[in-house]
Amino acid sequence: MSDPAPVWTARANEPPLVELRQIQKSYGGMPALKGAHLVARGGEVVGLVGENGAGKSTLIRILAGEILRDGGEIYWRGRAARVTSRADSERLGITLIHQEPNLAPHLTVAQNIYLGHEPSKHGILDNAKEGNDARALLEKLGFPLDPKSRIGSLGPAERQQVEIARAVAHESPLVMMDEPTSSLTAREVADLFRVVRGLKAEGTAVIFVTHRLEELAQIADRVSVLRDGETVEEGPMPRRDFGELIRAMVGRELKDFFPPRAARIGAVALEVEGLERGNEFKEVSFSVRRGELVALAGLVGAGRTEVAEAIFGAPPADRGRIRIDGHEVRIRSPQDAIRHGLALITEDRKRTGLALRLSVAENISLANLDALGRRGVLDLKEERRAALNFIERLRIRPPAPGQRVGRLSGGNQQKVAIAKWLYRQARIFIFDEPTRGVDVAAKVEIYRLMNDLTESGAAILMVSSELPEILGMSDRVLVMRNGRLVKELVTREASQEEIMRYSTLSE
Repeated sequence: MSDPAPVWTARANEPPLVELRQIQKSYGGMPALKGAHLVARGGEVVGLVGENGAGKSTLIRILAGEILRDGGEIYWRGRAARVTSRADSERLGITLIHQEPNLAPHLTVAQNIYLGHEPSKHGILDNAKEGNDARALLEKLGFPLDPKSRIGSLGPAERQQVEIARAVAHESPLVMMDEPTSSLTAREVADLFRVVRGLKAEGTAVIFVTHRLEELAQIADRVSVLRDGETVEEGPMPRRDFGELIRAMVGRELKDFFPPRAARIGAVALEVEGLERGNEFKEVSFSVRRGELVALAGLVGAGRTEVAEAIFGAPPADRGRIRIDGHEVRIRSPQDAIRHGLALITEDRKRTGLALRLSVAENISLANLDALGRRGVLDLKEERRAALNFIERLRIRPPAPGQRVGRLSGGNQQKVAIAKWLYRQARIFIFDEPTRGVDVAAKVEIYRLMNDLTESGAAILMVSSELPEILGMSDRVLVMRNGRLVKELVTREASQEEIMRYSTLSE
């Protein structure tokens, strides 16, 4: 890999802070890890990358004591370490910051920071010291949080800041971050990187799991690549050319990252006119044609997701008109939208797109129970047949209809969310952040699937925060700002700079 990173600060003759050797883990006879290796030294940031399902989260959860390994060894400061529980991991000083922060929502920021390590005086909890210490720590880190705020009132970025503050308060020598930037704005990502650099400067080791190679290039010293449960590459993190890194991740060379599309643009399929809802968006009007992919761009909070949800009736717009194939329709609920052939692949698949405790087959059938049932009885054989068909068609892994969706990787979960609507035979698709939290190879598969849909005559409205994705996939770009549609661009004539200019210009 090119462009070597600066040498980490640990002395060459010191053993690594942590080393995992030949880690193995299987679920139901199917290997998730089959020889994974990882090294981290004090004062360095190690990127951990790989396709969805490669075993990244499993590996760091083993190190955090949340999952028991089947084989392999863990060494801490050069000595074999027993890590069979979270208590073992915490005693060593290991902190794992999950993609979805693991906090007590009913407690305050200060209480969460010092949970399990509460300051006391004469055996009595010292609330004043806890609050003062938390305030001083948050100020040191540059986090504008009120120690008295309840966690339940905070947003994703603020909750992540609490997790980081907790790790610093406990003086953890090793901090692991699992997809920490997946729900952050560019400014919040910059704030996170500032803190990571501060941890590194103080000698903390950071293991950083992400799909975003461009971001990793800004922060990581070294990178370790997992593929199919094995470590296949370790070395300095490249700064610009990621071709070799991507080949290591997927085991092949990825060509045509945004595959060409040969769809024929047809008649208008979806038309909205004067759509409004409260203070969220005003006077939004546009159309999408058969065979066309139209991107809805703008900054977080511009109203993009709200417009997408209103078209789907979740909840509906306060006023405005929606036409499907030239006929005005009344969409007051998702059930109305489904009846008119609309599908919504939501931004948060775990919360609103899937039933994580149900199986792949059950999730695929959720929007199609009327077709699978007779006299109130579900045809389980047909449900399984349909699931196997989409598993093969979309290459869902593992290929098990009975697998619980919550145990699938992000890319495979997204494929299940799409399969649900393909089975319903929807003809107008609304994709909200279709590749969020999805690895490079899975992105290409989803892009090809979207192309297949438009080539079959479907219409797609895509909400995306990734400008390369917008320019690589769409025919037209609609830019929103402050709840209003401010500009329509033909994609082949547009640039990232132009989209950002219209997204950010003040009135």
